[in-house]
Amino acid sequence: AQKYAVRAGGGCNHRLGLYDAAMIKENHVLAAGSIAAAIAAARNSAQGLPIIVEVESLDELAQALACMPQRIVLDNFTLADMRSAVAQVAGRVPIEVSGGITLDTARAIADTGVDFISVGAITKHVRAIDFSLRLDTP
Repeated sequence: AQKYAVRAGGGCNHRLGLYDAAMIKENHVLAAGSIAAAIAAARNSAQGLPIIVEVESLDELAQALACMPQRIVLDNFTLADMRSAVAQVAGRVPIEVSGGITLDTARAIADTGVDFISVGAITKHVRAIDFSLRLDTP
């Protein structure tokens, strides 16, 4: 429902489900032993799927970039680190940012030069409308 709501509101879903890409996160890296090992395992088991790697530091970014995944996600980066990441990547891989992003900070984040911004706030704290429809009998 949330993904439909994003589309209905004019947003864009670039991942609809787990079948769209192999998403490597912190626990995958810990289990594999390194970012490079996690990417190699994903390429071996998820052949044909794009590889997306989430990184939490500029050091991890360098490790991921050495393996050339299809996308790198910067998790909870500062604006300064986002700008550094954009310069380091230099257009070789699309960059997505996530974590702690609000509609109020989205413009400043976009100005860093990243390619995608994931804003969970647009669906995370939405309250359902309480309404009902009652029919009268004639």
